[in-house]
Amino acid sequence: MSTARTLARWGLQPVGAPGDVEQAALCHLLDGLGAALAARRYGSVEAAVEVAAGLGGPPEANVVGVAAPVGAPAAALANGAMVHGLDFDDTHAGGLVHATAVVLPAAFAVGQQVGASGREVLDAALVGYETVCRVAAAAPHGFHARGLHATMVAGVFSSALVAARLLGLDEDAATDALGIAGSQAGGLLAFLGTDASTKQLHPGLASHSGILAARLAAAGASGPDTVLDGPHGVYDALSAVEADPGSVVAALGERWETVRIGIKPYPACQLMHATLDAVADAAATVPFDATQVAAVVADVHPDSAPTVCDERRDLARPGSPYAAKFSLPWSTAAMIVDGAVGLATYEGDSLARPEVAALAEKVSWQTSARAGHAADAPGRVVVRLVDGREITGTVAASSGTTANPMSVRQIRDKFLANAGPGGDEVVDVVTHLADQPSLDGLFAALHTASVPGGHP
Repeated sequence: MSTARTLARWGLQPVGAPGDVEQAALCHLLDGLGAALAARRYGSVEAAVEVAAGLGGPPEANVVGVAAPVGAPAAALANGAMVHGLDFDDTHAGGLVHATAVVLPAAFAVGQQVGASGREVLDAALVGYETVCRVAAAAPHGFHARGLHATMVAGVFSSALVAARLLGLDEDAATDALGIAGSQAGGLLAFLGTDASTKQLHPGLASHSGILAARLAAAGASGPDTVLDGPHGVYDALSAVEADPGSVVAALGERWETVRIGIKPYPACQLMHATLDAVADAAATVPFDATQVAAVVADVHPDSAPTVCDERRDLARPGSPYAAKFSLPWSTAAMIVDGAVGLATYEGDSLARPEVAALAEKVSWQTSARAGHAADAPGRVVVRLVDGREITGTVAASSGTTANPMSVRQIRDKFLANAGPGGDEVVDVVTHLADQPSLDGLFAALHTASVPGGHP
C-alpha cells in the first residue's frame, strides 16, 4: 500500500491521542492565534485579508478579526498568512516547518464550513500536525537545499488531509486529495534578502491549495497515490537529499511529532534563536553594553548558515523587517544593544539605527559539524570586549524547543502579549476547545480581541 494511502487511512480514523499530545496541540493553536492577532494589528498581511474579502464565496468561514464570513478557501488563505505574518509562529525542528501556520487555517476554515464541533476540529488539527511534520522531516533540509520553503511544500498535504477528514471523504478520495495537493507543492525561497512578502503568504497558499485539493477529490478528480513514494513524486522532484517516505507513516499513532514542535520566544528565524539565547547567557554571566564590544563570534550549525548568515546579502544593514529576521549579525547586535528581541525590534525605525548596524559589522560566525537538527542545535557565542576580556555564552538548546520548552503559563503570556486587550476569553475557549459545540464562540472571542490597524 502506498505511503499516501496509508497516511490517508490513518488520517480518517479516530485519533485517540494521549493527553499530553492534545495539550501540546491546544498550546500550538493558541500560539498561532496570538501570532495572527498580532499580525492583524500590525497590518503585516493586509493584502491577503483584502484578497480573501474580494474572493468572497458562500459565507462559510471567518478571517481572524473580520466579521463578514467568506468561502473556506479564502479564509484559510488570509488566516495562514496572518499566523506566519510576523514569523512568530512555531517550528518543528525535524522538518523545519511552521506547523500551525498550515494546520490552523485549514482546520478552522473547514471546521466552520461544516459546523464541526471543537472535538472534531482538534482531532483534525492533530492529523494535520502529524502530517506536515512527518512529510517535511522525511527529507531533512532537502526542500530548503533545493530553494523551496518546506512549510508550503509539506503544508499542502496536511491541509488536504485535514480538509478531507472534516469533509467526511472516504479513503479513496482522501488519497486522491493528497495526490492532487502534491502538484501544488512549492514556495520559493527567493524572498530571502528582499522585501518581498511571499514567505508570509506561503502558509495561506498551502492551506488554500489543500482545501481545494480535498474539494476536487470530493468532486471526482483523482491524484496519484505515488505522490510521496514516486517515481516523480514530491521527494523525487523537490528534495535535494534522499528522502525516507516510509518515515512519514512509521509508528503513526504511537510516535507523536506534535509534542516535538517548538514555540518561538523571538519573532525571527528559528535558526538563530540559539545564538540570541547564548548572547543573553553571556550578558548574564558578565554584564556588558554595546560600547564595550570589540567582536562577537557565534558557532552556527552548518544547515543554519546558508539561511541566516548568507553573505550575498547585506547582513549588517538589512533592507526590510524580513531581511533583518533572517540576519544573524543584525539580530545579535540588536539583542546586545536592546537587551531583548521582540516585535518592535523589526519595525522600520529600529532597522535604521546606525549603532545596531555598526555592531552587526563586528559579528562573525563559524560553522562546526554537529549532529541533530539545526533548529534544535545548541548555541555558543564568544564576546570579545575592547579591554581584552572574552565572555562565553552557551545554551544546550534555545528556549521554546523540545529540549528547553516553554511552560503553559509562558505560552499563555506570549499569547496575551500578542493578542492585546480581550485575549483572556480566547484563552478560555481554546483551553476547552474539545468541549465546544462549534467554532462560533471562538471566532466571536477573536473578533472581540482583534484591534485592526493598531499597534501594541
